Amino acid sequence: MMNANKFFVKVKQLLQHTVFQVLLFVILALVSYSVMFTNVTPERIEVEPLQVADQTILSPKTVEDVEKTEEERQEVLKNVTDVYTLKKEYKENRVDLISSIYDAAIEVKKEVSENDGNGSDELTEEQIKNEKNVQIQRLKDKLTANVNKDLSDNVYQGLIDSSAIELGIAKDNALTAINKVMSISIAADGVAAAKENVVEELRYLSLNANLKAATIELASYAITQNYFYDPEKTEEARQKAIDSVDPVLILQGQVLVEKGDFVTNDIYRNLELVGLLNNEVSFIPHIGLIILVGLVFLGVFYNYRMFEVKNEHKHSFILIFSIVFLISIATFKIISLLDVLDSTYLSFFIPAAMGPMIIKILLNDRHAIVLTIILSLFGSVIFNNSATSVFNMPVGVYVLLSGLVAILLLNKGQLRSKLFQTGILLSVVHIVIILSLVFIMDMQISNFDYVLYIIAALTSGMTASILTIGLLPFFEAGFGILSSMKLIELSNPNHPLLRKILTEAPGTYHHSIMVANLAETACEAINANGLLARVGCYYHDIGKTRRPQFFIENQMNTENPHDKLNPITSRDIIIAHVSDGAKILRKHKMPKEIVDIAEQHHGTTSLKFFYHKAKELDSAICEKDFRYPGPKAQTKESAIIGIADSVEAAVRSMKHPTKEKIENLVRSIIHSRINDDQFSECDITMKELYIVEKTLCETLNGIFHSRIEYPDGKNESKNESK
Repeated sequence: MMNANKFFVKVKQLLQHTVFQVLLFVILALVSYSVMFTNVTPERIEVEPLQVADQTILSPKTVEDVEKTEEERQEVLKNVTDVYTLKKEYKENRVDLISSIYDAAIEVKKEVSENDGNGSDELTEEQIKNEKNVQIQRLKDKLTANVNKDLSDNVYQGLIDSSAIELGIAKDNALTAINKVMSISIAADGVAAAKENVVEELRYLSLNANLKAATIELASYAITQNYFYDPEKTEEARQKAIDSVDPVLILQGQVLVEKGDFVTNDIYRNLELVGLLNNEVSFIPHIGLIILVGLVFLGVFYNYRMFEVKNEHKHSFILIFSIVFLISIATFKIISLLDVLDSTYLSFFIPAAMGPMIIKILLNDRHAIVLTIILSLFGSVIFNNSATSVFNMPVGVYVLLSGLVAILLLNKGQLRSKLFQTGILLSVVHIVIILSLVFIMDMQISNFDYVLYIIAALTSGMTASILTIGLLPFFEAGFGILSSMKLIELSNPNHPLLRKILTEAPGTYHHSIMVANLAETACEAINANGLLARVGCYYHDIGKTRRPQFFIENQMNTENPHDKLNPITSRDIIIAHVSDGAKILRKHKMPKEIVDIAEQHHGTTSLKFFYHKAKELDSAICEKDFRYPGPKAQTKESAIIGIADSVEAAVRSMKHPTKEKIENLVRSIIHSRINDDQFSECDITMKELYIVEKTLCETLNGIFHSRIEYPDGKNESKNESK
C-alpha cells in the first residue's frame, strides 16, 4: 500500500502539468477505443449461395436495394400513358375562319346588290356567267391563299349562287355544328370520324343543294385535330409515378435468412448488399468511433479544466475518475465476452451503478453524473452483440437510469452499513427499469425469461453495492481521500479518540462540540465543507488530553496551576497542545485534513496573557517567542475553525453576554486575525469573512440569549430568543 501511495503521489505531481493531463485523457480514449473496436467492426458471414444457412442472419443496417427499386419504377412507368391536352383555342380559330368566309361572301353579295341598282337588270347568260365569275374572284381575293388552295370551286359557286339571307342561315348552322363537334377532344386519328360527325349534323339542312354542299364542305374543312401530346405534362406524370415508388429497403434487424433455410440467389445478394459478405475492411465505423470517443473525453477534459481550476484536489479527482472509469469499462467488456447466458440477459447483470456510487462518495454528484452518461453511451456499444445496430439502446437506458438512481439514493450522510441497504433499494429499482424496457419494446417472453430478468436486476444492484464497499478503502487509503462517509464515521462519539477527550478532558470535549456547531454553520454559509469543519473541531484540541488540568475549561472548582508557574513554562504547555495533538492524530492514522486542522487552528497567533506576564518579569522578552509555531490556516475550514475557537472561548468567559457585546467581540477577533496576517495563506475572501462574522453572531445569539428572571427569586428561568 505504501508503494501504491508513492506511485499515486508521483502521478498526481505529473498531472500538475497540462501535457500529462492531456496524455492521461488520450490514454483513456485509446483504451475506450480498443475496448469497443470489435463492437463496431462489421460482422462477416461465411455462407455460400444455394446452400442451407447454419444460422439466422439479421441485417446489421438499413440499406436500399437500388436494383429492385429501379425495377419497380420501370414497372410503374409502363402503366403511365402519354398525356394529351385539349387545345380549346383551335375551335375558336376554326369557327372564326369559317365565319369570315361566310362574311366575305355576304359582303360580295352586298356589293353586287348595290351595282344592280344602276339599271343593268337585263343581262345575257354569258354576262351573268361572267358576273358570277367576277364575284367568285372577289370572294377569293378576300380570303387567304391557303384557304383558296384548300377549298374547291364548288364551295365558291354555292356561296355566290345564294342570297345573303341564305348565307346567314347556312353560316349559323355551320358554326353550330363546328362548335358542337370541336368541343370534344379530337386526336390525330379521330379527325375523319369528327368530319363525319359534322356532316351528319348538317345532313338535313333546308338549303339549296349547292349551298348545302358548300356548307358541308366548309364545316368538314373546319374540323381539325385539337387534342395534342403534351411532353411536359407527360414527363411530370412519369416523375410523379417514379416518386410514388418507395425505395426498396433492407431494414436494420430484418431477418435475411432463417437458420436451416435455403440461401437463394436473392438472399445471397441481400447479404452482399448489407456488407456481410464484403471481405474488404470498412474504416468508416472506426472513424465514427474515434470521433465519438474523442468528443467524449474532450468534454471531460474541458469539465476539469474549466470547473475544477480552484479545487486543490483537482489532480486527485482526475486520477480517481480515470481509475474508476477504467474499472467500470473493463467490467463491462469482461461481462460482454461471457457466453454462459444469452447476451440479452447478460447485459442486465452488469454492476452499472458501481462507478457512479464510488465517484459520488469520493468526489461529488456532478462527476458521478458525467461518468454515468459516458458509461451509458459506451455500454450501449459494448453490449451490441444481440442488437441489430451499433448502439444497444435498452442497455444504454438501463445503465443511465441505474447510475442516476444510485446517485439519488446514496445520500451524503450514508454510513457504510447503509450502503448495502442502498444496493437492495437499487435492485428493486432495477427490476422496475428492466420490466419497463421489456413492456415498451413489447417483447414476447416466457415466465422463465421474467425470472432471469429479475435475477439479473437483483444481482446487478447488490454487486454494485458490494464492489463499492470493497473498493472504497483502497481509494481512500491510496489517495488520502477524506470522504463524507469517512467523516461521519469519525464523528461517531464511540470513536476511541473522542472517548479519550470525553473521559480525560470533559471541558475540552464540550468546548469542541460548541466550536463544531459554530464552525459548521459558518462554513456552510460560504459553501465550504461544513462536515469537515465539524469533525475537525471534534479533534482539534485532542493535544490537551496530555495535561488537561492546565486548560481553563477543564479546571472545575480547582486552582489554576498557571498561577504558580513561570509564564515561560505556561507558554510551553499551552503551545505544546498543538504539536501533541498532531502527534496523537498521526499515531492513530487520522486523515491529513484532520491533522492539518489541529496544527493550523491557532496559526501563528500570540499568547498575549502570558507574554504580558513575562514582560513584567523580564522586559527583554520578545513577543515572537510567545507565538504558536503555525503553520497559518491553509484552507477556509481551518481559518473558520480558528475564529470559532477563539470566539467560543471569549464569549464563554463573558459574564453577561448581550447581542451588542457578542457582535463587537466577534468583529474584533476577526479584525485582529486580519491585522495579524493570519489569513494570508488561504483563499478566504473579505466578503466571506463578513458572512462568517454575521453567521457566528447569529449562532451565538441563539446560544447565549437572555433569560427572564421571575419575581419569586427561584432558580427558574425561561429561554427567550431576542
